[in-house]
Amino acid sequence: MTATYTVKIHDRFSDTHYTTQVPDDRYILHSLEQQGITLPFACRNGACTTCAVRIRSGEIYQPEAMGLSPELQQEGYALLCVSYARSDLDLETQDEDEVYELQFGRYFGKGKVRLGLPLDED
Repeated sequence: MTATYTVKIHDRFSDTHYTTQVPDDRYILHSLEQQGITLPFACRNGACTTCAVRIRSGEIYQPEAMGLSPELQQEGYALLCVSYARSDLDLETQDEDEVYELQFGRYFGKGKVRLGLPLDED
């Protein structure tokens, strides 16, 4: 049996607040789109950070969110394109670049790499 949850989402970029119902067996982004709510997205595969949100309250199930580390998921980040509601939710869109930096920033800014070693350690 399908459960339905109330989702409140603040789109920070347009400063728009939405409140709607979503079923627990469909991706949240897809459900929102079917209701005429347009939010940022790109890959629809859970591999990028374009559709990232911060969970202010509630529970999301996102087993396919490859674009977010388990640590970021524990900190309350989710990717709407591959997330299912597991309770009523209060969400806020995030800046893609900020989330990307949190996810992948530790891999950048360490200089050029050759054979697995930074060039300055030759």
